[in-house]
Formats: sequence, structure tokens, C-alpha cells
Amino acid sequence: MKGFKNAKIYVEGKGIIETTLAVEGERVYSIGEDREVEEYCKLQEGWIVVPGFIDQHIHGALGSDAMDGTIEDIARMSQAVAKEGTTCYLPTTMTQSVENICTALKSIKDYMDEKRTEGSKVLGVHLEGPYISPNFIGAQPEEYIQKPSVESFKKYEEVSGNNIRIVSLAPEEEGSEELIKYLVEKGILVSLGHTNSKYSDVEKAFAAGARNVTHTFNAQKPLHHREIGTVGSALLIDELNCELICDTIHVSVPAIRLVIKSKPADKVTLITDSMRAKHLSDGEYELGGQPVIVKDGEARLINGTLAGSVLKMNHAVRNVHKLAGIELTKVLDMASINPARNIGVDKERGSIKVGKYADFVVLDEEFEVVMTIRDGNVIYKR
Repeated sequence: MKGFKNAKIYVEGKGIIETTLAVEGERVYSIGEDREVEEYCKLQEGWIVVPGFIDQHIHGALGSDAMDGTIEDIARMSQAVAKEGTTCYLPTTMTQSVENICTALKSIKDYMDEKRTEGSKVLGVHLEGPYISPNFIGAQPEEYIQKPSVESFKKYEEVSGNNIRIVSLAPEEEGSEELIKYLVEKGILVSLGHTNSKYSDVEKAFAAGARNVTHTFNAQKPLHHREIGTVGSALLIDELNCELICDTIHVSVPAIRLVIKSKPADKVTLITDSMRAKHLSDGEYELGGQPVIVKDGEARLINGTLAGSVLKMNHAVRNVHKLAGIELTKVLDMASINPARNIGVDKERGSIKVGKYADFVVLDEEFEVVMTIRDGNVIYKR
């Protein structure tokens, strides 16, 4: 058996404790029992073992993008995000032509069908767009926006092999209510994003089954005291889960604290929303056919619009803990069990518990990743 001996481990229901953990095959076999294990690594002072991170919203990394449409690009992303402690993720598409979206969806499906053991595991797809508002396009190409439609979605659903887990859409657009109800019936998480929705629109979408807010604060109607908009609605409705890009560029530290203070502990999820420049140097890149300039950790279109991030998930955790002052276990939940609950995999992943998949990250005292383990196998070692 492999595992950790007398290590500091964040165990579900117990917090961070010193204990011994054993892994049999892909799953956690025992916690707290005095047994001999072949240690993955010897933990140094200040290192801890935490649940593998789950990134439910990520476009690209290491020069590849989910929209590139090849298995090799998805494989490259999987290898890259393992370096930041992400053991599972949802490659995220964007507003593009029907043909390009379908090509991307097929490549993700084909990659999943291969059941590779190296790199981070792809759990499905986050379809961001094309059902968005022209008023809050962000870095999405406006010419490819589509009206929400069950029929058009069914094509994406079929091409993906029924692997779409999240759909981000603008609930105020005509046809959205019918689509939301269809998605909910299919067990797909509906996320409100790139939207000009007022409180009444959000309330209606929530009643239809929407339960997530895409990158809260960004590309959505802001809070105003006479119309609380998308942002105010996200804070007010407890059951809505709020995604946050915690690079301190997309969302300021006080705004991070405001969301966490306003929401139930299980309704905040850290995402990276990263693009292909992550893990690479500053320079000129591309997103959805648009040139992107990456400089000093910021990715922007030529007109200055933020175009995703280059944020690593372990740094998001560090930022929220150290800069926003949030309790460590609470922050770790935002990167693991909370997204696992969102996409319905929390019975198998998202925390360290006997019987669950053995997905772990070893973090040093500076929140840098020492080792990433997925399904019991080491997928990254520094």
C-alpha cells in the first residue's frame, strides 16, 4: 500500500490532523490506522496534504486551449494544471462558430474516452456561451452569440457525448427559461454569466433551476442600490454558488472578502478561468481568434478588456488565505469539495475520506505544489 505516515492531512470532518493514510489502488483505504505504507514522499516541516483541487472553469494552459480542437491540446492542459494541484477539471469552451464549438466538444469527448492516467482528469465540459448577452461579452466574440435554444443545445450535447456539466448563459435572453429547464432535467448545472440580468431575471432563472454564477463580478450587471443586478442577486440568494477568480486582478481583495462574508460556506468556488498563456511567459497570445497581450500577470485584449487569467489554482488558494485572511480549511473547500458538489461528483471526489478516489496535493509552507496525486498515482512531482 502507498500513502502518508504521520503526516498533516486535511481529512473530511476532522480538519487538518496528524495521521497515517493508506491507499489501495485508486482509492483511500484507511485513515488513522497504524499500518505500514510506502510513502509517496516524506513531508517536511510546514507541508500538508490536502484534497486535489477541482477547476470547474478553465480555458487553457501551457500554450493550449480547449477550443483548439485536438486531443493533444487537452492532454497538454491536463499535464499543465497538475503542476498547480488540480486533479480534476472542466475544459471550458467559449462563444464561437457552431463548427468550432463542435470540434472542441468532440476533441474533449475523444480525450475522455481514452481514459488516460497521466495528468489531471477531465470530468466533462463547461460550455461558456454562445448563449450570452451582447451587453456583457467580455472577451467573447460578439458575432458568434446565439439565442438560447434547446434544439441548438441538443447538437452540442450529442457531439460532446453527453459530457457537458455546466452551461453559462444569460437568463434574460429570449429562450433561456426553456433551455434552463431542459438543462436542469438533464442534471446539468446552469450558471448565470455574461449577462445583463436584473434581480427579476435572476429570480426567474433561479426558480427554473439555475444554481451557479459565472466568475462573479466579471461580465455581469453590477450592483446598484435601485437595481441590485446580477452581482447583488448572487450575493442575496443563498443557494446560488459564486465562482471567483482570485488573482486580485479580476476581483479585489475586499470584494473577495465581501462575497465570502455574504455567502454560505459551501457556496463559493475558486476558479482560474485561465487562458493558454498560463505556465508561459508574458507576450502575445490568442483567445477565440482575438489577440491577447499578457503582461505582468494580466491577460487583456487590445482594447484593454480582461481576457481570462494566468492564475494557478494553488495561488488562488494562497491569495484567499493570506491576503483575504480566510481560514485555510474553508479556502481549501472552495477549491475542492465545493466544486465537487456543484458538478455532482462529491460522493467520489473533493475531500479526503475512506472510499473516495485518492486525489491529493502536497503543499509546502508557501502554498507551492510539491506533489499531485490523482486516483492514487503521482501525476506531478517537482
